[in-house]
Amino acid sequence: MSQQQVDEETPLLPVQQKKARTPLPWRQFSIILFLQLAEPLTSQVISPFAPQLIRDIGITDGDETRVGYYVGLMHSLFFATQALTVLHWSRISDHIGRKPVILTGLFGLSVSMYCFGLSRTFSGLVLSRALNGALNGNIGVIKSMMVELTDSTNLAQAYAYMPIAWSSGGAIGPLIGGSLSRPADRFPNIFGHLQFMKTYPYFLACAVPATFSAVAWVVTFLFLQETVPTRVTLWHLLKGKSHEHSTSLKVPVTSTGSTDSLNTDDITRRAKVDDSKPLPLRSLLIPKVIIAAGNYAALSFLDIAFRAVQPVFFATPVELGGLGLDPPRIGNILAIYGVINGLFQIFFFADLHDRFGSKIIYSVSMAAGIPMILTLPILNAVARVHGLSLTVWAIVGLQLVLSMILNLAYSCIFIYIAAASPNQASLGATNGIAQLGVSIARTIGPATATSTFSFSIQNPHQAWIVYYYLIALVCMGICTSLLLPRQLWKKNY
Repeated sequence: MSQQQVDEETPLLPVQQKKARTPLPWRQFSIILFLQLAEPLTSQVISPFAPQLIRDIGITDGDETRVGYYVGLMHSLFFATQALTVLHWSRISDHIGRKPVILTGLFGLSVSMYCFGLSRTFSGLVLSRALNGALNGNIGVIKSMMVELTDSTNLAQAYAYMPIAWSSGGAIGPLIGGSLSRPADRFPNIFGHLQFMKTYPYFLACAVPATFSAVAWVVTFLFLQETVPTRVTLWHLLKGKSHEHSTSLKVPVTSTGSTDSLNTDDITRRAKVDDSKPLPLRSLLIPKVIIAAGNYAALSFLDIAFRAVQPVFFATPVELGGLGLDPPRIGNILAIYGVINGLFQIFFFADLHDRFGSKIIYSVSMAAGIPMILTLPILNAVARVHGLSLTVWAIVGLQLVLSMILNLAYSCIFIYIAAASPNQASLGATNGIAQLGVSIARTIGPATATSTFSFSIQNPHQAWIVYYYLIALVCMGICTSLLLPRQLWKKNY
């Protein structure tokens, strides 16, 4: 194989620059993974008890057909308010640093979850849920920190660990919500004599992720080290003098004065870049940023739509077009998927990425969405004839494998977003733009997908409408992927 062919298959590394993978800075990197647990815990903990909570507060007046509407509203409200503020928080982090913004986000998550558990009216639930999303801009900021802690040789390895945090939080959150809601009824010997637990039956379930976020705040304050080389005070930022009063730091320093094991030369190089000042928003709306952000939004729209339909399909009776599984089996399937997906990403993504590059893996991952969706009607057809046979479980296994392949696309698009940033100082804002589109997609994705599924099962002649809808989302993702370059955009930092 010629040297040119090698370069084409590993587009991240030019011929002269290909080198061994740099070890990850595990002390700081492990803290970031720990912090990522806070959001999936707080967002998913309400899933098991949300329908009963809506019934208890009486907003539906006993009308069961309206329960799903209000539950969906609560889920979407988090992403809707996040969409309004995430770009703001990401841009602020470019000026005052990542750490203050992360501390603010964790504080918001903690307070809002305590408030949610104490809410006894629908307006209280809405306000606390809105606070949850509005104050939490940590997703884009944490991704920016991951880029700043790594280089081109180990960025793919770093992103491969991200699904572990999300999968773990997404599995533990519902487990907490289902086990600790209404504790006075479930554990009368322990909580039956506590009037507080009877008055606020969902406080304990909400208090666990709220307390975790508080602990994460303490860990961040004490041990997380700043990665932005330019630091300004809030006063200077408000006065519009951030560039005049900025201070270049060669090595980030924690609140305790200790230094990290980051590459000092790398930090120094970043601080010396001529265009290291954050760019205005208009200057970030360039083709490569829009292409990367658009692909991230398309991928997230497809993924969250499928994730919303999948458990509903599993629970729907076979005669109505589903699989007729009970909640424990559904939970086991999703938990198994979460564990296997995280392990697969950790052990295989970085090596696959080094061999094939971002574009090939992303394109194959998006294409895997079509057979993944087709397994749904095939499962129902086989179940109608053979029941829950071994063939059905084999197809479920195939569906999970295809889902894992689809999830490889996330790490790839994160790398594209990092490369799209015009300079190091605008990395937070670039991630904020990308996260804005994703938040909008996640606001409307679940509601449209589950509504389409409900409509499609009402009449046998329209049973495939939901699958046409999901396949259309795959095609949209494939079309947007064609705009991604074969080789990553060259970084200017």
